Amino acid sequence: MRVLIVDDHPVVVTGCRALFTSDPSVEILEASDAKDGHRAYLQKHPDVTVVDVSLPDLTGFELVRRIRRDDPAAKIVMLSVSEDPAFVVRAVEMGIQGYVSKSDDPRLLAKAIRKVAAGERFVSPRLTEATTFAGAAIKASPLTQMSPRELEILRLLGRGDRISEVASELGISYKTVANTTSMLKFKLGAKNHSDLVRIAVEIDLRR
Repeated sequence: MRVLIVDDHPVVVTGCRALFTSDPSVEILEASDAKDGHRAYLQKHPDVTVVDVSLPDLTGFELVRRIRRDDPAAKIVMLSVSEDPAFVVRAVEMGIQGYVSKSDDPRLLAKAIRKVAAGERFVSPRLTEATTFAGAAIKASPLTQMSPRELEILRLLGRGDRISEVASELGISYKTVANTTSMLKFKLGAKNHSDLVRIAVEIDLRR
């Protein structure tokens, strides 16, 4: 089984390797950002890909969108330092098969990887319980109202990028970003561009 770990924290990658040291049938591949992760996926065709929500260049959600564009059957486990139930819901809605928090017992990540590889789904019990009890608050969260592309544009705006810089970073047209920005203002109730940037910072998609 080939497992690709896309995470910019060496300790996480090292920890993942340690989880499978006694199993020679598991090969761990690694990438430190979304673009390298996407490239590694296309070149290595891993059985399971573990994606950190927060990557230095793009969000994990955007990386998942790109991987799924090329391979709709990709098996993915999302790994995040955030325990916001809205992130879990967003992941499930995207068809991501596994979700584990970095504060969970590391053995749960190994369990998630094996279950997803076998065609099953796995969300850590603690996050499942939190998501269930969050109920209406999750439905009201703006995160569950956005596509991966919208989330990525919002993250870059919150980072301080101009529309032209966002377009360049994502390889899309200025008009596409401008139109998406207008839609984000509507979804989030932002009065103007500055208000949208403020909301983006408050949501904090770096988590």
